Amino acid sequence: MVRDGMTIAVGGFGLCGIPTDLIRVVRDSGAKDLTIVSNNLGIDGKGLGLLLENNQISRVLASYVGENKLFMRQYIDGSLDVEFVPQGTLAERLRAGGAGIPAFYTRTGVGTLVAEGKPTAEFDGETYVQERGIVADIALVHAHTADEDGNLRYRLTARNFNPQVAMCGRTTFAEAEHIVPLGALAPDDVHTPGVFVHHVTPSTTSTDIEQRTVRPRPAQLIEEVVR
Repeated sequence: MVRDGMTIAVGGFGLCGIPTDLIRVVRDSGAKDLTIVSNNLGIDGKGLGLLLENNQISRVLASYVGENKLFMRQYIDGSLDVEFVPQGTLAERLRAGGAGIPAFYTRTGVGTLVAEGKPTAEFDGETYVQERGIVADIALVHAHTADEDGNLRYRLTARNFNPQVAMCGRTTFAEAEHIVPLGALAPDDVHTPGVFVHHVTPSTTSTDIEQRTVRPRPAQLIEEVVR
């Protein structure tokens, strides 16, 4: 289903909760001139960084890009068109697209470059800028658990943008660490209802850690104090 020129929304934050297997499928498709909607583009050589290395992305809508050197090089040399979107606005644009809301107004970005060229309106004496909902051709998400009907549950902070991304895709693909029979997920444990999900596949790739932070063991601390 991946074709040149598509808009693809991708869940995750850094390397947390990213659909690694599905990103590799997009890379292997060889599709070019893609517009990617995601909080950020992973890091060099991992996550959406794989599509950057393969020169498959021409436009990006993102809110944070600080961990990917190749992204910054392509942006600075003009080979990558980037629309910076405030993080909360990005989440709401994705949710709005999935909810059938074509546009909404927010105070975030008023009076800045974010608002340039966008309609504004006054409500209760305050100026608001209009932001458009995002509808992607394809959405890619990562879940901890999925049932056979596409109901999804995420794990802790790996949920991040995944629920909003799952909503906004005309066709949504989910990879899941565990796939269980229909009925194994309690209704109040479902984060994304299966009505938003069209295809589910097992996740086969272990999670990468973007920045490993560890504390010294107590014995090491005592030894350092003695020294």
